Amino acid sequence: MHFALYGRSQNLESGHRISALCGHLLRKGVRLSVCAELADALEEVRSASGFAGVFSSNEDLPEDVDVFLSLGGDGTFLSSLTIVRDREIPLAGINFGRLGFLTAAGSGDAGCSLVDRIIAGDYRVERRSLLEISYNGRSKTFYPYALNEITMQRHDPNMIGIEVSIDGMRIPTYWADGLLVATPTGSTAYSLSVGGPVVSPDSSVFIITPMSPHNLNVRPLIVPDTSEVEVLIRSNGHRTLLSADNRSAELPEDTKVCVRKAGFSLARITFGRGGFFEALNEKLLWGEDRRNDRISKDH
Repeated sequence: MHFALYGRSQNLESGHRISALCGHLLRKGVRLSVCAELADALEEVRSASGFAGVFSSNEDLPEDVDVFLSLGGDGTFLSSLTIVRDREIPLAGINFGRLGFLTAAGSGDAGCSLVDRIIAGDYRVERRSLLEISYNGRSKTFYPYALNEITMQRHDPNMIGIEVSIDGMRIPTYWADGLLVATPTGSTAYSLSVGGPVVSPDSSVFIITPMSPHNLNVRPLIVPDTSEVEVLIRSNGHRTLLSADNRSAELPEDTKVCVRKAGFSLARITFGRGGFFEALNEKLLWGEDRRNDRISKDH
């Protein structure tokens, strides 16, 4: 079995965890490839017989990788997408960060118990849809896909006008700080913070939410993910920033941005049955209410 490891050795503690996990995998007879950012901190691993090589992009990721491990928080998980891309490699996140909504807890034993479950086949693979963006002037180095959300927002204190069309049909212009288009996966991320609804990740929809609109009548809009959403920013000469998950680029003035469902999806490894709703309870404290504690005690 061939594992690819991706992460950032940001501090001594995370470095020790990653090293311990690599040692555990090698003792299990697993072949290992590691990203360039981790390679320098894993000299002992690089000299082991099971070491397969170093990768820094999708192009030099070995063809025979069976599982891609993201070691860190949700930000690291999102960055993993730029390496995996459309390769259909199952992606598992082991949380060395803080919240870890997309990743499984692994801090206690450096994720060793989780990779044991993967080796034993004790996991599920769920499909997560992605967004694709296109516009004139996009840099070839900017990865145009997002698992969570696409945002177009002001880069300075000036409010912007946002013209939106859905399958060619115009909706009223938003006057706001920006616009966010999210997947169901992204409904618990930035979209939630700007007032969007929580949506089950297996739903086939997009969530369109204006950011700080200057209008009391504006609300988030949910549309089928078969829709093509076109957005034109009227910034009156002011700078506008476009973001895809945790990557951003400046958007040329009066540029039309097209957002659609990507032609491929993410294969995400998950454990247990609770999944999404369990994560809402444990990580976002869904429905947290002190009165519920009294009810539980009474029963």
